Amino acid sequence: MAVRLILATENEHKVREIRDLLAGLDVEVTHLGELEDAPELTETGDTFAANAREKSLACAQATGELSLADDSGLMVDALGGEPGVRSARYAGEDASQQDLIDKLLRELDGVALCDRQARFVCVLSLCAPEGEVGRWEGRVEGVITLQPSGGGGFGYDPVFLYPPAEKTFAEMDADAKNAVSHRGRALEKFRADLPDILSARGG
Repeated sequence: MAVRLILATENEHKVREIRDLLAGLDVEVTHLGELEDAPELTETGDTFAANAREKSLACAQATGELSLADDSGLMVDALGGEPGVRSARYAGEDASQQDLIDKLLRELDGVALCDRQARFVCVLSLCAPEGEVGRWEGRVEGVITLQPSGGGGFGYDPVFLYPPAEKTFAEMDADAKNAVSHRGRALEKFRADLPDILSARGG
């Protein structure tokens, strides 16, 4: 019988990526948007790890089940690591993807392409009701482009150039992006450890 894993998110893009990357495991993946009484989650930490744990633990304690949360974002060297943990709220609470990209490009106006180094960071936290079971991190290095390119992905993908592919994340197909993305790398580590975690818990 498959173990149920609750994703502490309603972000359909993240859910799709995580389901794809965990395909083939004996795990039933659901998320907050599919629960009748979904808990309200907060992000009050000042690191990706703290926010991921906060969301995952709150979800696990509210549901009594294993819960997985990620906190991820973009860190740009020329901006001192911003937007960082504020990546989704960088242009305001209700900002659209275009709003986020527009603000980022404004902040980098005048910065040469060779000085636009950046990285996406993802931290995953798996929690049971009694506490955190494990934590994994993935990173991918890139460059912020001068203008958006590509119609795929989400968030800052249209302006994040992945140098080995010479494409932005938004120009790459989903499988190619998942193979190298920050979330893909963190989930690869998680996927490798999950069978042992479930076995130790009697699952």
